[in-house]
Amino acid sequence: MSRRKPRSLTPQERDLWEKVADTTKARRPGSAKSLTPQDLFQPKAPSVEPARLQPFKIGSKSRDPGARSVLTPSISEALGRAPVQMDAKAFRKMKRGKLTPEARIDLHGMTLDRAHPALINFILGAQAQGKRLVLVITGKGKVKDQNGPIPMPVGVLRHQVPQWLSQPPLRGVVMQVSQASATHGGGGAYYVYIRRVR
Repeated sequence: MSRRKPRSLTPQERDLWEKVADTTKARRPGSAKSLTPQDLFQPKAPSVEPARLQPFKIGSKSRDPGARSVLTPSISEALGRAPVQMDAKAFRKMKRGKLTPEARIDLHGMTLDRAHPALINFILGAQAQGKRLVLVITGKGKVKDQNGPIPMPVGVLRHQVPQWLSQPPLRGVVMQVSQASATHGGGGAYYVYIRRVR
């Protein structure tokens, strides 16, 4: 039901209002506030005091970056906060793209139910062959229309692969996961450093 816009009442509406008001009783006599018909149709002003804006000049930087709409950290932030499990010097070289991956798998275009077993087989096979550094290409994902109320992450595989690598059966095999450098795919690929077979 749509709300009526504020306007003056017609004489017929005023007469009707007065008849209805005469037939009602106050629930608590003496505490009832007398209402006029206009009170019902006037929009209520917000009681919150508006925030004061700071002066801003064109070309200057904003002081307050504002709240982020996404509560979870980005993938690169989460991987960057993870503790380094491998040799620190080799880790720095790997992050800069100075180490060449010994094998790679491209998961582009695969569905989740096809990509997960393919990733498991690839990582376990690479470990069995004695490979240490592999490249997992997921792609950055396609930007879709987000008309719904729930924000959807772009690149389902890109978000899912780090989780798969941290869960069994790959948790004991993978030593380090890092976002690839721009030379090897950037945000659409991951370096995976594998433990040696003992």
